[in-house]
Amino acid sequence: MNILIVDDEALARSRLRTLLGDCAETLHTTVSEAGNAGEAMALLGPTGGSAFDLVLLDIHMPGQDGLGLAHALQALARPPAVVFVTAHADHAVNAFELDAVDYLTKPVRRERLQQALAKVQRTTRPAHSTAAAPSAADGEALVIQDRGRTERLPLAEVLYFKAEQKYVTVRTATRSYIMDGALSELEARYPTRFLRIHRNALVARRAVRALEKHYDPEEGDGWAVRLQGMTELLTVSRRQVAAVREELAR
Repeated sequence: MNILIVDDEALARSRLRTLLGDCAETLHTTVSEAGNAGEAMALLGPTGGSAFDLVLLDIHMPGQDGLGLAHALQALARPPAVVFVTAHADHAVNAFELDAVDYLTKPVRRERLQQALAKVQRTTRPAHSTAAAPSAADGEALVIQDRGRTERLPLAEVLYFKAEQKYVTVRTATRSYIMDGALSELEARYPTRFLRIHRNALVARRAVRALEKHYDPEEGDGWAVRLQGMTELLTVSRRQVAAVREELAR
């Protein structure tokens, strides 16, 4: 794995290089360094990923900061994976919104760095691979704030979104999350992944398994959708019944 460390502090770069050397028994790495965003972009070149598989990136740096550099990396023809390494934990949400693979806080522990490197290997292909890259949709994820913890939830795991008063419930096969936002925003952002079935619900198109007659205490006789892996039925509004039937016919 070809890795670029970007940090304005020489000691911080040296420590990361030492930790990467300690990981060499399980992972072969080639490490380069840059002291700021300009040096990093010069090393990355116009295609980015042609030289590096991973950038270990500090956030607070003179000139363009790490978040700005990560945004610039996204515009490269073959962007490398990004793992943020910073002393400041308050940028986690912004980092994950920039598709960072992981977010490490200083001082970095060897075990935590190994976890991040393993995650990079699972979620990305080496820059020199000639195999087809996965589609952008495969890597889409939500950033969830849960009990003081910031979590990256792959969109492929979401079965439905349901509006609950001021919040949105996000349901997977194993658990539920609560997030801020509006269903209309999620519907506009992911139209190929989620289908509106009611004013208060979006369901994953891939999970729709059946449309059934259903009695709702509030709406009376009507229809409900059954999703793969769930016993719960979700009410379908009359105006959305045709859309659900069309989805089932695909």
